[in-house]
Amino acid sequence: MKIQLREFERIDDLQFRGLKIIQNTRKFCFGTDAVLLSHFAGIRKGDRVVDLGSGTGIVPILLSGRMEDAQISGVEIQPDMVEMAGRSIMLNGLESRVRIIAGDLKDAPDMLGKGRFTLVVSNPPYKKAGSGILNPEDDMAVARHEIFCTLEDVLKAASGLLCFGGRFAMVHRPDRLMDILTGMRQYRLEPKRIRLVHPQIHKAPNLVLIEAVFHGKPFLKWMPPLIIYDENMQYTHELKEIYHLA
Repeated sequence: MKIQLREFERIDDLQFRGLKIIQNTRKFCFGTDAVLLSHFAGIRKGDRVVDLGSGTGIVPILLSGRMEDAQISGVEIQPDMVEMAGRSIMLNGLESRVRIIAGDLKDAPDMLGKGRFTLVVSNPPYKKAGSGILNPEDDMAVARHEIFCTLEDVLKAASGLLCFGGRFAMVHRPDRLMDILTGMRQYRLEPKRIRLVHPQIHKAPNLVLIEAVFHGKPFLKWMPPLIIYDENMQYTHELKEIYHLA
C-alpha cells in the first residue's frame, strides 16, 4: 500500500514478521524499552489488549506480530501521533486487528469499556510530575515527563479496563519501583513478575519490567536480570533473540 510520508518522516523496518513503522525524526522515536515490553507482556491467544499512551503505535504493532488473533487498541493523547500511528497500521495491513484512538488515557475505561480487557500494557513517561516547567506541545517532553498523565493515572486506567484476572504489563525506571508497587496494590493490581534490565552486567539497572494481575493473589516472582550488552558492547544472545537477530 502506498502511504504518504510527511516532512521528516521515514519508514523503519522492524525486522519482525515484515512489520514496519513510520517515525518522525524530529519527534520521539521508539527505543529498546518498547521492544522489551512487547516481549515481556506475553500476549496470549484471544487476548483483548489496550496500550495506554501508544505514541507511534510501536507496542500495538509489535504485539500484533506476536499473536495474530488478538484485538489491540491503543490510546494516545497527541493527535499528530495518532494520525501517524494510523498510517503505520495501514502500511502493515492491520486495520482489522489494531486501532489507535485519540484521547486521554484517564478516560480509557469509559471510552473502551470497563472490565472488558484481558491485557493492558504501558510504556508511560518515566520522569515524575513537577520536575520543571515543560512545554506540553514538545513531543519529547510529553514522552518523557508526566505532563498529561501520572503513574497513578496509568494504574487507575489499567484497573478500570481489566477483567477479573486480567494482566497489566509495564516498563518503567527502577527508581520509581516503590511508587509502582504501592500504586499497584492501591488499584488492586497484584505484582506477579519483576525483571530488572541492566545495560551491562556490572552496571546498575536502568529499566524495570513488571507484570501484575487484577485481583490476583499475593505471589511475586523475581526473574533473572536481563543484560543488554556484553563486555564487547554487542547485544547479548538473549537480546538478539528478543530482537529476532539470533
